Amino acid sequence: MSSELKSRDQIPARFKWNLEALFPTEADWEAEMSEVQAQLPAVQAFQGTLAQGPATVARWLELAQKLERSMGRVYVYASCAHAVDTTDQRAAALQARAMTVAAQLQGAVAFAEPELLAIGPDTLKAWARENAELAIYAHYFEQLSRRAEHLRSAEVETLLGELRDPMGSAISIHGILANADLQFAPASAGPGTPDLPVVQGTYTALETHPNREVRRTAFESYADAHLAVKNTMAACLATGVKRDVFMARQHRYDSALEAAVSANFVPSTIFHNVVDTFRRNLPTWHRYWRVRRKAMGLDVLRPYDLQAPLTSTKPAVPFEQAIEWIMEGLAPLGKAYLDTARDGLLNRNWVDVYANKGKTAGAFSTGSVGTEPMILMSYSDDLFSLSTLAHELGHSMHSHLSWETQPVIYSDYSIFVAEVASNCNQALVRAHLLDTLTDRAYQIGLIEEALANYFRYFFLMPTLARFELETHQRVERGQALTADSLIDLMAELFAEAYGGEVEMDHDRVGITWAEFHTHLYYNFYVYQYTTGISAAHALARRIRTGGPAAAEDYLAGLKSGGSLFPLDALRLAGVDMESPEPIQVAFDDLASLVDRLDGLLNG
Repeated sequence: MSSELKSRDQIPARFKWNLEALFPTEADWEAEMSEVQAQLPAVQAFQGTLAQGPATVARWLELAQKLERSMGRVYVYASCAHAVDTTDQRAAALQARAMTVAAQLQGAVAFAEPELLAIGPDTLKAWARENAELAIYAHYFEQLSRRAEHLRSAEVETLLGELRDPMGSAISIHGILANADLQFAPASAGPGTPDLPVVQGTYTALETHPNREVRRTAFESYADAHLAVKNTMAACLATGVKRDVFMARQHRYDSALEAAVSANFVPSTIFHNVVDTFRRNLPTWHRYWRVRRKAMGLDVLRPYDLQAPLTSTKPAVPFEQAIEWIMEGLAPLGKAYLDTARDGLLNRNWVDVYANKGKTAGAFSTGSVGTEPMILMSYSDDLFSLSTLAHELGHSMHSHLSWETQPVIYSDYSIFVAEVASNCNQALVRAHLLDTLTDRAYQIGLIEEALANYFRYFFLMPTLARFELETHQRVERGQALTADSLIDLMAELFAEAYGGEVEMDHDRVGITWAEFHTHLYYNFYVYQYTTGISAAHALARRIRTGGPAAAEDYLAGLKSGGSLFPLDALRLAGVDMESPEPIQVAFDDLASLVDRLDGLLNG
C-alpha cells in the first residue's frame, strides 16, 4: 500500500464516475433542480381534487412520477459529487441543497396518499380495472390498502414529510464527522517503517494487512478516533432512534420494528428468525475463531486478527482481471446480462474505482431512473476487492433491470430484496473461482473472502441488528441512550458472539456502532443483509444446477422491481423467505467452509 493517498484530480478519468454525462455543467443541474421547485405549486394544486375521478388521479400520478425522476437525477448528481470528496465544500453544499428540495417535494406530495385512501381502496381498484391509464397502478393501490390504517390525514402527512429534512440532520452530522472531520493516527509496521495513512478509503485494506502491528495500530487508530467524539456520535444516533420511534408512533405502529418491516410488507417474525438462528449457530463462529487462532500460531486471538490473511501468499487481482473473472462467474445469467454488465464496467464509467483523499467509506451502488447505476469503492487489487466489485455490480444490475422494465412508480425495489442480487453475484463468482482456481493460495484466499463475507453478513450484521432492536426498545421505554451505555451494550453483544474465543477490548469493540453510520440510521436495515445473503445462496445454487430456466426465473424476479410484494418477488426468483430453511442452509454452508479451511490450513 502506498504511503501517500492520491488527491481526486490525480485519479485517471477512466477510473472515475463521469458525472458530466448526467449533467454537463453545474448550471444544467441547477436548471433541473429549479424546475422541480417550480413545479411545487402544480403539485399543491392537486390537493383536494383527487376524488374528482380517475382522470384526475391519472394526471396526478403522471406528474408525481415525472418529478420523482427529476429529483432522483438531481440528488444522485449531488450525492455522488460529495461522496468522492467529502472535503469539497462546493459538493457538500450541492448535497445539502438537494436534500432540502427533496424534503420540500416529499412534503408537497404527502397529501396524496391520505386523499387516495379517502376515496376508498375498493373504488381505486375498480378504477384501475376500468380505466386503461390507471391499470398499471393496481399494485400501488393494493399497497395503499394494506397501509391504510397507518396513514394519517393529508395535513399530518404533509407535516411529517417536511420534518424529514431537519430530522435527517443526525445522520448528516455523523457522516460528516466520520468522513471529513475525524483525524486518524497513521498505522505502522513498527519503528523505522513508513507511516500508513488511515482513512475511510484505506481502512479495509489495513484490516486485512499481513503485518499484525499494522492491523493493531490501524484498529486502535480507527476506534480511538471514533471514541474521541463518542458523545457527539451518541447524541446523533440517539436522535436517529428517536426519529424512528416518533415516526412509528405517528403512524400508529406498536414499535419501530413493526413500522420498519411493515414498510416492506414482511412479518416481524422474519427479523426474529434471523436473530434466533444466528444465536443458535454461534458455535460455528466459535469453532472458526479456534481454527483461525491455530492457523495463525497465536495464543490469543484479538479483534484485529479476525480478517487477517491466513497465508503469506496473497494473490494479486488487478481491476481488469477482476472484471474478466466476474464475467466468467456470471455466465449462467446469459449473454444479455453479461453484455450490459461489461459495457457498464468498461465503457460507461459505472465504477469509481480507487481510493482518494476525502472519499467516503466503504462501497455502495447508487442511482435513479435516468442515471447510470453507479458503484463507489476503493479497489485494492485483491480477491476481496474482486468480490466487493461483484457484489456492487449485482446491486447495479438489479437497478438497471428494474429501471429498464418498470414504470417509475415500481422502479425502486424493496429494501428487503436489495441484498439478494448483490450476494447472488458474489456466490456465483466465488463458486466458479473455487472450481477453476485450484492453486492452494487461491483456494485459501477464496475461502477467506467467503468467510469474510459471512463475517460481515452473518456475524456483524446480526449483532448490529440485536443492538438496533435494544436501542429502539430502550427509547420506546423512555430510557436514555448515552455514549457509555451504547458502548457497554455493543461490547456485551460482541462478548456473547465471540464466546470467549476472542479477547475483548471493551471500549474499542464497544464503539463499533459509531463506525456504521451508513447503516444504523435506516430503521432496521441491517438484518436484511442476513436474509439477503441467505436468499442469494439458495438462488445461486439453483442457477448453477437448474440451467437457463432457473436463470430466467431469477432475472424475472430482478426485473419485477417494486411491482410485486418483496416475498412474492423472491418466490418468483426461486426462493421462499418465509421459511427458516434458507438462513439455516446458509449457516450450514458457513460450517462446511470452516471445515474446508481447517483441512487446508491444519490438516
